[in-house]
This record gives sequence, structure tokens and C-alpha cells, in this order.
Amino acid sequence: MKSLSRETNQENALLWFIKILAGGLVLFILVVHFIANHLLAPGGLLTFKDVVAYYQNPWILVMEGSFLVFVLVHALLGFRSILLDLNPKPGFVRIMDIGLITLGSAGVIYGIWLLITVSSMPILP
Repeated sequence: MKSLSRETNQENALLWFIKILAGGLVLFILVVHFIANHLLAPGGLLTFKDVVAYYQNPWILVMEGSFLVFVLVHALLGFRSILLDLNPKPGFVRIMDIGLITLGSAGVIYGIWLLITVSSMPILP
């Protein structure tokens, strides 16, 4: 009797764990980000001047940079899992992995550049 199942592209357990860990960290940092940027801000919204002053703190840069990395890792690994559910050919999986790594790296580099740029701006009166 022929087997109807094909070999599937299964998600690596390590990548699954990283995705779950990143999701938890996104939730935690999202709560901190929301409290600091919206609940403690006068009127619920920071002005541009307030944002520049906020990013002068190196701990804020670390928190926001980590937030960016964790969101990108979680989102791109989740998207990869969805595509793996479609059972693509191994050649496509390699191309997909390279594309997602490139996209994620570009997003992190751009985001970190923005954080550094804003943090180095002078605080205007």
C-alpha cells in the first residue's frame, strides 16, 4: 500500500523555542513600552522633543533596540512556519531562509540606525 504522506519540511525545535521566547519577550517589553510612552506621558502622547530626550537614556536605547529585534525575530520565524505548512520544496526553503534573514537583518540595521540617529540629536528648547 502506498503512503499518501510526503516528507514535510518541519520546523527545527530550536527555532520554535526561539520564536516562543521572542514572543514572550515582545509581550513583556510591549507592556513596558506602552506604560512609558503612553500612560506616563502627559496627554498620553510624547512630543518629538520628549522622544529625543527619552532616547538620550542608554537603557531606553537597549530596551527599544531589543524590542525591535524580538519583534522581527518572532514575526519572521512565524511567517517562516506558515510557509513551511505549505510544504515547499527544499530549494525554496533555502531561498526563503536567505530572504527572511536578509529582510530581518536589514530591518535591524535600519532600526538601530534610527535609534542612534534620534539619540544623537540635540534636545531643542
